[in-house]
Amino acid sequence: MPKGIKIIVVLQTLTALGLILFWVGFFTIGLAPKTPPPGYFVYEHSFPLPDLILALTLLISAWLLFKARPAGRALSLVCAGALMFLGLLDFSFNIQNGMYGISAMDLALNASINLWCVAFGFWTAVALHHRDDR
Repeated sequence: MPKGIKIIVVLQTLTALGLILFWVGFFTIGLAPKTPPPGYFVYEHSFPLPDLILALTLLISAWLLFKARPAGRALSLVCAGALMFLGLLDFSFNIQNGMYGISAMDLALNASINLWCVAFGFWTAVALHHRDDR
């Protein structure tokens, strides 16, 4: 397996686990800010289902890439687009609602999640765009 593919497999798996752990933390230990903006919980509660589907899809695409199946590349590109959309959607909400200014912890958590989703999604798309795995 080429090194670039191996990195994508590992990072897709870690990203999927991160998505799952985020929601476990959100609903158990309370990752919400102490003073959320209006509509925060309505907005956040719309994400568990699509995020869990994305996590499952990331795991499947990582497994398919690991097994050198062509469908892994295609599914990874779909995940890359979903990650970029997710990261930019969250960034848009966060910037419009002052989420980055609530606390240093909220800034660090939200900004790192948003940056990871956009950067990893973009990097995956570029890395797999010209690769011919047939």
